[in-house]
Amino acid sequence: MITLKDKSNNRWLGQISYAQLKFLNDELAEEHKDDQEYWVNRDALETLKARGADLDLAAIIEKAMGDKDEVEFYWIKS
Repeated sequence: MITLKDKSNNRWLGQISYAQLKFLNDELAEEHKDDQEYWVNRDALETLKARGADLDLAAIIEKAMGDKDEVEFYWIKS
């Protein structure tokens, strides 16, 4: 499993599968091949949903945003 954490405060956001991580890797820009950080705003989240994001993955990201318009998070193997 993969754990997602909020980059600003290291708060646990949830756990995702390797397939969900692959989806994020395929859909979101990486700065380098070993990049483990992502930034998602509301528009990007809607795009991820339209491209077939798993409902659980989308829910984790949406909950992480809360009342903000964006979230930056990273992943670690758990």
